[in-house]
Amino acid sequence: MATTEHGPLAGVRVVELAGIGPGPFAAMLLADLGADVVRVDRPGGPGLGIDPAYDLTNRNKRSVLVDLKAGDGPAKVLDLVERADILIEGYRPGVAERLGVGPDAALARNPQLVYGRMTGWGQDGPLAERAGHDIAYIALTGTLSMIGRPGEPPTVPANLVGDYAGGSLYLVVGVLAALQHARTPGGRGQVVDAAIVDGAAHLATMIHGMLAAGGWQDRRGSNLLDGGCPFYGTYETADGQYMAVGPLEQRFYEEFSRLLGIEDEAPDRGDVARWDELRTLVADRFRTRTRAEWTEVFEGTDACVAPVLSLREAPGHPHVAARATFVEHDGLTQPAPAPRFSATPVSVRSGPARPGADTGTVAADWDVPGLAEPRKDTTG
Repeated sequence: MATTEHGPLAGVRVVELAGIGPGPFAAMLLADLGADVVRVDRPGGPGLGIDPAYDLTNRNKRSVLVDLKAGDGPAKVLDLVERADILIEGYRPGVAERLGVGPDAALARNPQLVYGRMTGWGQDGPLAERAGHDIAYIALTGTLSMIGRPGEPPTVPANLVGDYAGGSLYLVVGVLAALQHARTPGGRGQVVDAAIVDGAAHLATMIHGMLAAGGWQDRRGSNLLDGGCPFYGTYETADGQYMAVGPLEQRFYEEFSRLLGIEDEAPDRGDVARWDELRTLVADRFRTRTRAEWTEVFEGTDACVAPVLSLREAPGHPHVAARATFVEHDGLTQPAPAPRFSATPVSVRSGPARPGADTGTVAADWDVPGLAEPRKDTTG
């Protein structure tokens, strides 16, 4: 069954050349929004892959199995490309070209195609050919240097800041913008070069403005939003858990200090020279009660305080549960598609695609009969 019936991207066809990390996540987001995403898996699967049954980044997709190194492999992919609106690939520069499915070949078959390229370093530059992962990309852009406590090594933010924020989300914005252009009168397809270094740098635009204005110090843990400020950070509770604190505005801070019980003894929060004193006071106070007790104290207030929940705890929070921010599908609890749409609602329609499981239905739906034909043995 085609997966183009729900969401604002219903009717949009996407070919995803299988990879790991930001490419699959970008394709998942397009699928969540209603696009018919066909993932072209290769025999043996991608490196670092998890059990396909649990790979939630392949939800709402369909999968076909194509060996791009086989004689008829590129032709099968280009048959799909001819009927697609968007293609996503995450190879190193030049690999898609060598496989016969690069931009020139793809756009020759479909001039309206949006060809989305997801890399860490980009399609050009001194490091373009070098291997890398999220941590290296955010390191070179200065982004990693901002995260962590002063005097300690930078804190690694999983692969959320580089791969997914600086990579996947920028690729999705890029291909959708290019698709809009391709569908305007006189518009045409094009290549979208989404590099994690570019996206990760772009995410820090506001910080660079503050740095230029003298409102941000270029050292970790010394600023308003990086943990340097005593009223914007996390504090340990009596049971070894944590509370997140962020009452930046004066009126919210006043409520925070009153509920915490420090309003009569706290130093002026505007006196940066006394921030260490204020931090010690706040920390000592938080250690007098458990996370649950402090959660009850701040519940329903504008003090901008929240408990730090684990991945397994988060779905059970009353607000998160009320909004169905997490859903369960086929026994797997997972984040629901986002954002939300009033006229074209989105949902988790199908679980993770199994490699090659949908070859027959895709061949029929996309009218590519050769896709389902077994490769002829030309060795004999």
